[in-house]
Amino acid sequence: MNFNELYEIAKDTLNPRELSKSSYSGSVAAALLTDKGNVYKGVCIDVPCSIGFCAEHAAIATMITAGENRIVKLVAVSYNDGIVPPCGRCREFINQIHEENKFCEVMLKDKVITIDELLPYRWEPGSEN
Repeated sequence: MNFNELYEIAKDTLNPRELSKSSYSGSVAAALLTDKGNVYKGVCIDVPCSIGFCAEHAAIATMITAGENRIVKLVAVSYNDGIVPPCGRCREFINQIHEENKFCEVMLKDKVITIDELLPYRWEPGSEN
């Protein structure tokens, strides 16, 4: 699957909506491709107390539930801004789900780069000592 196809899946997953008086979801959607060729998608959930989660986390949770953890391609799309890079929390999360995920290719607006390039100084187990 190429990035244009993955982008279209993410874009079609966008579904901005109000959940309650102060909570929203669907303004960012993500689609990821695994090493087994499966696509998982998710949307963000934004709540005022800051415990919501990103679209990438939602897609990863679905992937993990299905028994996979190796991501080869990822794209996230914002309803207002088009293609967006994963935030720092998502970059680290992707990196820690599987050792090879540092090679995951991420579609940006103007190029494709890896998680390794987006997260050059990532946390490593034992690095806190």
